[in-house]
Amino acid sequence: MKKITALIITLMAIQFTGHAVAKDLITNSVVKIYTVSTRYSYENPWQMSGQSKGTGSGCIIDGNRILTNAHVISNSTFLQVKKAGEAEKYIARIISVSHESDLAILTVDDPGFFKNSTPVKIGELAQVRDRIAVYGFPTGGDEMSITEGVVSRIEQRNYAHSSANLLTCQIDAAINPGNSGGPVIINNMITGVAFQSATMGENIGYMVPAPVIKHFLDDIADGRYDGFPELGIKFQDMENPALREKYGMKPEQSGVMVIDILVDSPSRNILAVEDVLLSIDGVPVANDGTVEFRKGERTSLNYVVQKKHINDYVALKILRKGTVRDLRVRLTVNMNSTRLVPFEQYDVKPEYYINGGLVFSPLTKNYLLEWGRQWFFSAPTKLLYYYQNEVRSADRKQVILLVKVLADEINLGYHDFENLVIVRVNDRKVSTIEDVVKAFEENRGTYHVVEDDTGVKIIITRESAEKFSQRILETYRIDSDRSAGLKK
Repeated sequence: MKKITALIITLMAIQFTGHAVAKDLITNSVVKIYTVSTRYSYENPWQMSGQSKGTGSGCIIDGNRILTNAHVISNSTFLQVKKAGEAEKYIARIISVSHESDLAILTVDDPGFFKNSTPVKIGELAQVRDRIAVYGFPTGGDEMSITEGVVSRIEQRNYAHSSANLLTCQIDAAINPGNSGGPVIINNMITGVAFQSATMGENIGYMVPAPVIKHFLDDIADGRYDGFPELGIKFQDMENPALREKYGMKPEQSGVMVIDILVDSPSRNILAVEDVLLSIDGVPVANDGTVEFRKGERTSLNYVVQKKHINDYVALKILRKGTVRDLRVRLTVNMNSTRLVPFEQYDVKPEYYINGGLVFSPLTKNYLLEWGRQWFFSAPTKLLYYYQNEVRSADRKQVILLVKVLADEINLGYHDFENLVIVRVNDRKVSTIEDVVKAFEENRGTYHVVEDDTGVKIIITRESAEKFSQRILETYRIDSDRSAGLKK
């Protein structure tokens, strides 16, 4: 009996020792990231809005690279990293960023940083109920933290950083500010990257799963980031029996109906409105718009497309007027590129143009964020409608705003005008900010006439604008009448 007891104790000691060694290997590869970032002001797009500091987490992977979240390092002007258990900080730089998937790769040029660290490999997509460990540096202390939990759900979900809808794993391990970018570990491999938590509920966190991480790493292998593709269509579920009957679907068939093909869509001239999409790359599409990505697990049909890379082909089986057809689409368009109002942008300077004190800029989510944390409730209703509902068209690629009027005697009477949606300048319909610039600078008439979508007109003389615009810029301490990239 004593021998058996001794054997059990020995086995337990081996098990715990092995776990400790594995834990040390992960610990030696986890890093804390220190960021200094500066955001642009979209209310006053010619200036910055100030400097801020933050921290996040990351993990060393192959090739002397550090994997972390994009939101940890977005808009950064200075980066430092240090390894768990060490005091020295090293200057880091960004290699590549995917804002869509909220992932980024950093490196440190000093080779000494990577000594005594073992790169952690990327694993596979976790299973529901798998036990995981989250490594990182949450606020509240300077030492590394390890929290444990289980995977509770796998599905498509909107990423807070980009609003992109991608595969996500829900976990019940605590994820707090500072944890972002830290590795989520199963069997000593990265199964995900911790990146956000639910605002309601307790211990509901999310990780970017291994397939999305691998897609990003494969994408940047050629030194360039291309992104995640999309079909560029809108579709309707086909769960209603009458709807299915109307479009000739047999009982054994399932799919969704194409109701719109967006501008610049790679599916244009291949798919048609009222086509029923039956399968993508051989994966059947259910009537509710889902596909089975693993036995007994379903998610949005977009998952199959998002597994592809830009310029890959995807095979579609459709039902068109009662006839089944096989089609191929080359995926040339990045996801969400067909939106009229872009989701939040990072590391990008805002576009603007000023003439006669009139400040013009395209509507973006960044501009809406100027209304603060509750922007969705406090920003002007009309602008929110454009943000939520409108898509680009051939003759409208941006929503052009008169952001404000820089008060001067030449624009007297218009000083309170702001957030007007501009549709015409000098009898030209404007689709982009470049159109606004051309409409002003190619005008040879007596007046500049600006018209909004309600018919309100702003009229100033061309002579006064040419004579006093520079004075207005100097009064408001503005260096240039336009953003870099807009030609003079």
